[in-house]
Amino acid sequence: MATVYILAINPGSTSTKIAVYADTNPVFIQIIRHTIEELAQFELITEQFNFRKELIIHELEVAEISLKQIKVVMGRGGLLKPVESGIIAVNEKMILDLESCTYGEHASNLGGLIAYDLAKSLPDANAYISNPVVVDELSDLARLSGHPLLPRKSIFHALNQKAVARQHSKSIMRKYEDLNLIVVHLGGGITVGAHKKGRVVDVNQGLDGDGPYSPERTGTLPVGDLVRLCFKGEYSQKQMLKMISNEGGLVAYLGTNSAYEVENRVEAGNKEAKYIYDGMAYQVAKEIGSMVAVLHSEVDGILITGGIAHDKYFVNQVISYVHRMAPVHVYPGEDEMKALAMNGLRIITGDAEVKIYK
Repeated sequence: MATVYILAINPGSTSTKIAVYADTNPVFIQIIRHTIEELAQFELITEQFNFRKELIIHELEVAEISLKQIKVVMGRGGLLKPVESGIIAVNEKMILDLESCTYGEHASNLGGLIAYDLAKSLPDANAYISNPVVVDELSDLARLSGHPLLPRKSIFHALNQKAVARQHSKSIMRKYEDLNLIVVHLGGGITVGAHKKGRVVDVNQGLDGDGPYSPERTGTLPVGDLVRLCFKGEYSQKQMLKMISNEGGLVAYLGTNSAYEVENRVEAGNKEAKYIYDGMAYQVAKEIGSMVAVLHSEVDGILITGGIAHDKYFVNQVISYVHRMAPVHVYPGEDEMKALAMNGLRIITGDAEVKIYK
């Protein structure tokens, strides 16, 4: 079979990751980082479409990679209606939901949009998403919030959590479907999932107000005080949502969304930075503890992944709280690009069923 070239696109809150794979071999990987100042010119995330697409095309041109050889374009899944885990073809219905932000606004929405646009411009390419953030495997009890008007939703780093869980299972020669795992994704947002025999039965909705605070997000807030703040007349709904999902956490406390910068401040002896950073680790550990309870304390492993997992200080802070709960394994960075590309290859080889978004 001829070599298959796959382009993977993963827009995050502060970066756009791109990779080109020739079958199973990575031939180009790039992280395009975006500053707060660059993104501040766009009121809506969907307005970043052309900005990010042109950067992607530019990086591929600089690397002398011809788009015409691409057969599969894999985009990170965005905020859509709840879907089954797996690979989903990007269609007009999906594009409409992503463009209109029907189910929420997030940088990952751009993944399907850009993938679809690039695939349309190529002679023989198709666009797909894989394990989008709205993969929903929650147990019935996990959906209860405390009020029927506000059910809990499954929105998390499904692609990386699933990929790391399977990678770990393979490394210990066990099946993912036979293990109980807690997977902690530490990035611009933080999600902690309880993986019970291959299904994520509970996870915090870290996008807009559940769980630990993160570099950009507030996490869970005191509800009464939040309601009173909303009705003081000082903030619009749009401003409040932006405060929760883009201007909370480290940004609100320390003025930066860079955990790396905060790490450097801690190392330099900045007491405020250490206090806030330790607080974030404390909240992550609390969330892990809650997922241990969800799994009836029968946990085969706690897996820590994401960009902040590179920071040994922060990870050790978390481990100091949870190491007696289960064996802890650290997988720094994200395996999302490889996961996207390999799922794209599975489409070509016929090893994966392509699902239709309806």
